[in-house]
Amino acid sequence: MSFDRNRLRDLFATRAILHGDFTLASGKKSTFYINSKLVMFHGESVSLIGQAFHELTKDLDIQGAGGLEVGALPLTAAFAVARYNEKLPLEGFFVRKQAKDHGSKQRVEGVLVPGSRVVIVDDVLTTGGSAQQAVEAVEEAGAKVVGVVCLVDRQAGARELFEPKYVFRSIFTLKDFGLG
Repeated sequence: MSFDRNRLRDLFATRAILHGDFTLASGKKSTFYINSKLVMFHGESVSLIGQAFHELTKDLDIQGAGGLEVGALPLTAAFAVARYNEKLPLEGFFVRKQAKDHGSKQRVEGVLVPGSRVVIVDDVLTTGGSAQQAVEAVEEAGAKVVGVVCLVDRQAGARELFEPKYVFRSIFTLKDFGLG
């Protein structure tokens, strides 16, 4: 990868990894928590994240990227900017947990062209349940999901959920932080 992976790992290690007793979105208990929002809204970090997602997917023929609100919003924006800087188009979207009862009433917001090839982005995946919700909504809207990419794979079932149907890639695993 041509981006500074070591620098991004250091930013995660110093800003986002918390120790204590936590319940994860999957319902599992953990003695540490990765609060990626402490990295995803930091200028240097978000630039590196966008570059990393570009590197992880540059071999895929994709037209779009997005994922489940709220975490996918800054990730998708960072990814789109990185692709723009490489003169590669990328349409961004996000998936609401449930459609609003006003406005467009859409569950998927942004530009998601039916038939387009897209990747689902997420921050930290444990079992993959949140990303799976995004996959289902995007496929229901008519796009072709070709991959799932995340910042950190906690190595607790997400990869097994998505492979072999989709490409699955992560910037980091717990081992990168001495946690796995």
